[in-house]
Amino acid sequence: MPKGTNQKFKLYRLAQIMLEQTDEEHYITMTEILEALGRYEITADRKSIYTDLRDLEQFGIEVEGEPVGNRYHYHVINRPFELPELKLLVDAIQSSKFITEKKTNELIRKLEKLVSRHDAMKLQRQVYVSGRIKTMNESIYYTVDAIHNAISENRKIRFQYFQWNVKKEMELRHGGAYYQVSPWGLSWDDENYYMIGYDSDAGQIKHYRVDKMLHIQMSEEKREGRESFKKLDMAEYSRKSFGMFGGKDQQVKLLVDNRFAGVIIDRFGKDVMLIPADKEHFTVNVEVHVSGQFLAWVISLGDGVKILGPGEVTAMMKEEIRRLGKQYEGV
Repeated sequence: MPKGTNQKFKLYRLAQIMLEQTDEEHYITMTEILEALGRYEITADRKSIYTDLRDLEQFGIEVEGEPVGNRYHYHVINRPFELPELKLLVDAIQSSKFITEKKTNELIRKLEKLVSRHDAMKLQRQVYVSGRIKTMNESIYYTVDAIHNAISENRKIRFQYFQWNVKKEMELRHGGAYYQVSPWGLSWDDENYYMIGYDSDAGQIKHYRVDKMLHIQMSEEKREGRESFKKLDMAEYSRKSFGMFGGKDQQVKLLVDNRFAGVIIDRFGKDVMLIPADKEHFTVNVEVHVSGQFLAWVISLGDGVKILGPGEVTAMMKEEIRRLGKQYEGV
């Protein structure tokens, strides 16, 4: 048998054929393997293919042959990712507001290469989510990478921070002055990515939306705030912050309708103590950053949740209710 012009790519093309065309439900025969190789101008005999299929295991590609009638059918088994796992990753990428539409499509196309073309079609059916609002900052991936590098090298970072104005234009905050912060971690909250760091000038922990950070640079200065972050539970910090809005850290006592037990557990975790108040209500003490966002969350639950104390927080709620009432006078 005369050899084809691309014989040196034989094992690579065989791996490509098996990975693209086969899975747990789709098989390929030896005849079909030889025909597929022929389309790449590669010739082979059956005996050499048997050897090559075994050799693929050295590359982590396990091929199984099953007798069907008087022929064997071959397919790849035990891929690094199962299809349900990849669907989960696709859903996570789609629901991530901080990942742009362009990068979303690029990442999903890369995930499709981890399965056969048959299963890739099943992933594609997972892709489209109507009306999903995505960030418009394409540099976010490099920003995240720069933050991780600064953390690993124990350095501060410099960056500009922006907000959108009514003309839908980027408007630099602080007159375009650079922020200088010691980064200590990243948090994903309410579909947004935040960098949590220590502001030496203010002497406190702050957080910043990663997609609103621009022109990030690593500083030569060493990070500060280590002692503050030793005492900080990052997960706890995110849970206390409503929409990652800052506020005074306080313990707040709530009176909650029993039907809202799931809401409280979803927000504060299963370790929170629910103390029966009467047949229809319970009380709960929670640590939160008391902010306008927290008050809005309580208001959104209607008569199902009431703040009992401390007095400082109930006074804030009364003032917020008065403000809202005044805002809508005469409407």
